[in-house]
Parts: sequence; C-alpha cells; structure tokens
Amino acid sequence: MEAFLGGLDLLLNWQVLAAVVIGSVGGVIIGAIPGVGPPIAIAILLPVSFALPPLVGLTMLLGIYGSSMYGGALPAILINTPGTPVNALTTYDGYPLTQKGEAGRALKLAYSASLFGGLFSIACFVLMAPVLAWIAPQFGSREIFLAALLGVIMVVFAHQNQMLAAGMLTAFGIFLSTIGLDTTSYTMRFTFGQSWLVSGVDLIVVTTGLFALSQAFVLLVDKDEDFKPEPIKGSLFGGLGEILRHKRIASFAAGCGTVMGIMPGVGEFTAQFLSYTYARRTSATPEEFGKGSAEGLIASESANNAVPVAATIPLLALGIPGEALTAMMLSVFYVHNVVPGPQLFQSHMDFVMALYIALFAINIIVFLFLLSTTNLLLKVLQIPTRLLGVFIFLLGFVGVYTLRNSINDCIIAAGFGVLGVILRRLDQPIVPIILGMVLGNIMEVKLRSAMPRIDGPLDFVNRPIAAIIFAIIVFVVARQIRATYLNWRDGHQATEDQ
Repeated sequence: MEAFLGGLDLLLNWQVLAAVVIGSVGGVIIGAIPGVGPPIAIAILLPVSFALPPLVGLTMLLGIYGSSMYGGALPAILINTPGTPVNALTTYDGYPLTQKGEAGRALKLAYSASLFGGLFSIACFVLMAPVLAWIAPQFGSREIFLAALLGVIMVVFAHQNQMLAAGMLTAFGIFLSTIGLDTTSYTMRFTFGQSWLVSGVDLIVVTTGLFALSQAFVLLVDKDEDFKPEPIKGSLFGGLGEILRHKRIASFAAGCGTVMGIMPGVGEFTAQFLSYTYARRTSATPEEFGKGSAEGLIASESANNAVPVAATIPLLALGIPGEALTAMMLSVFYVHNVVPGPQLFQSHMDFVMALYIALFAINIIVFLFLLSTTNLLLKVLQIPTRLLGVFIFLLGFVGVYTLRNSINDCIIAAGFGVLGVILRRLDQPIVPIILGMVLGNIMEVKLRSAMPRIDGPLDFVNRPIAAIIFAIIVFVVARQIRATYLNWRDGHQATEDQ
C-alpha cells in the first residue's frame, strides 16, 4: 500500500498527468492512421523524451504504446485496413460485421475487449508485484545473462517461417552493439580507423532509420489511399455487457496476452493466434469465425491489448525488453540514470507503481475518448499518405540530429532507412535487429560481470534460478529442433507419396 500511495503521489503532477493525456490521445490518433503505427511515433519522440523527467517521458511513450492498438481497430473494422500490424486479425471478423451493417457493434466490442484486456493485465501485475519484488533481487549477472540469451532464442523462434533470416538479423543487431570504444578494455572494436564510429552506433539512430525513415520512404513512393468510411450511427456505449456474456473467451485471451507479453520476443501476434484458435475451437458457432464472429473479435482485441502492460514486466524487473517498443523505452531509463532491473523493485517501487497506475489511467482515458470522438477520428483516415510521409521524414531527421548534433547520425539513419525499405519489400522482419542490439549489449555486460566468479561451465548454472532458466533454454531449443524435424519428415514423405 505504501508503494501504491507513493506511486500515486508521483503521478499527481501536472506534467505527468499532461503526458498521460497527450500520450493516450496521440496514440489513438497514430494508431488510427494506416501506415504509421507506434514504433514510428516512439522513434520520433524518443529524443524529445530525453529532455523530460523520466516519469513524464515514459508515461507519454507508454500512452502511445498502450493506446495505439485501440486506435488501430478503427480502420481495421471500417475499411479492412489495420491501423497497426497487430490489428490485422481484427479485420477477420470486424470488417464482415461492418459489411453486415453492424459497424457500431463491432467498434463497441473492440473498444470494450481492449479495455478488458488492458485492465486484466494490470490487475495481474498488481497481484504479482510482491512476488516480483521478492524474486527480482535473486537475479544476479549470470541469471540476467541467461534470461537475455533466452530472449534472443525466443526472438528467432517466434518467426516460425523466417527463422534463418531472423537469426541472421539478430546476429547483425548483436554485432552493431559491439561497434565503438570498449569501455572495459578501452580498445576500438570494428571502427576500421573511422573516428565517427568511435562512439558506436546509437540505438535511437538505428530505430529511427529502420522504422520511421523506412516507412516515410514507403509512404512517399506509394500512391495515396482514398479512405471514405461511413459515419457511425448510434451510441457506442454498452459493449462491456456483451464482453461479460463472453467472459470465458475474453479472460482466456487477456490471460494469454499477459503470459505472451512477459516472454521476450513473443508478443501480440502469438497471443492473438492462440486466443483466436482457442475461441474458434470452443465456440458453439465456429462457422461464423471470419464472417463476423463477436467471439473472434473479442479474442483478438483482448489479447493484443493485454501485451503492452505485460511486456513492461521483464523490462522493469530485469532490464530485458520483450519487443522493439520496450527496447526503445529502455534508452529513456539509461539517459536519466534510472537502471531497470532488480534494484528498481527494491529502491524505487513507488516509481514502478506510478507507471502501472498511469497505464490504468491510459486505458480508461482512451476508452472514454474513443466512445465520444469516433466519428471525429474518421477524418484522420483521410489524411494523404504522402503528406504523412513528408512529416515523418522531416521529424525523423530532426530527432536524429538533435541527439548529438551530428550529420553522421543522419547519414547512418538514412542508411538504415534504406535497409528497412529493402527488408519490408522482401517481407523480412525488422524487430530482430533492434532486440539483437539491446539484448546483445546486456549479454556482454552481464557475462563479463559474471565470469570472475565462475570456475567452470557447470558453475554458471549452479544456482536455482540460473538452473531453471537454463533448463527452459534447453527445453525450448529441443522442442524447436523436434518440431523442425517433424515438419521436414512430413514434407519429405509427402514428396515421396507424389
């Protein structure tokens, strides 16, 4: 209770409250614009957040992260175009409901399911907070190294049909994290005699290039989309009642999103897929899925909105980001000398509670905002995409330059922007590069810290938590090898039968 009251006191500051509102409303608008999305907005706003107090900057970014998926459901349901990639599954049942003349009902369900998923995840954290506060200090350097290694493995395995590409891009990200002056031995690594590489490749520069500038290039090249959705008639209140009639599906989806959010590298897509599959298998009317099923829509939106809250748990407890957006937020902590990890739960529990109270407020603000302004937000869908591309392009370069007042950073960002366009055109994942940079740096620092106290390989896993994480790594790798072998065998047999 003391931590809760302390967090509430930190939150009741006009700057923090303003950041919560701006992040919430801004995230909805960004999510509602197809082709933009939270990674681009956060990449552009990161340099701005560095100049703000840590709680102010983080609540603004969390507001954008948590509310963008609410806004992304709007174009997914009305025009069959997801506002953010994680709203793609929402189109399966949301747009068919619109075609049936039930757009208002579909939006009510999406908003209410999103609220349920977000609040469910926050409630889970509040219940787990005492346990996390006890467990987190048990993590030493070797445990955090193994957890980061597990995160790298999960990032690769999460891209089922692109594991080779994901592995190579993750390795590339790890390589990028090693460039520059080694602060331990004070030697130059992979600088090739170039002075502009001495300070390394900045995470924000790479993030802005891969996400913001690459998307700006795409928007500038592609044709403008002409979206003219019909206004919504009637009230959007009342969706929570229908959610309660499907509380089993909503609870499973929110729980699945919470669990998947905690696991590094897994994220919204896996949570949605599992929730949607469960809902269809257990439904009395599975034939309606894909044709306007309320259960399918609830499963999708409850799962993806439970993930943002859960994804902050490994970030705050261990300093290990679960996906690209929390990796970006990690830099805000470091800029302000607030180190996420076990010590944060011990000495700054009020700061942690303030973040989760802010997430609770964000969900409520966004829900009420959407209920009252949905028709006004439809105007956002009509903004020319090329105009958006110009703004993203300019803001991206301004943000990168203000980091260190360096033209070299702008050139590097432009290079990664081109790389991002190439990866998008080849349908290859971008996120592994970012997570590779962050997790690679964590692995190197923690391995170096642990090595002086380790006499042999078995000594590395001679503590309970380290042994458990190592056992999970072995299980995950063995399971993936088995699944890959079975898929190869089935494909080989099918070829022989032909």
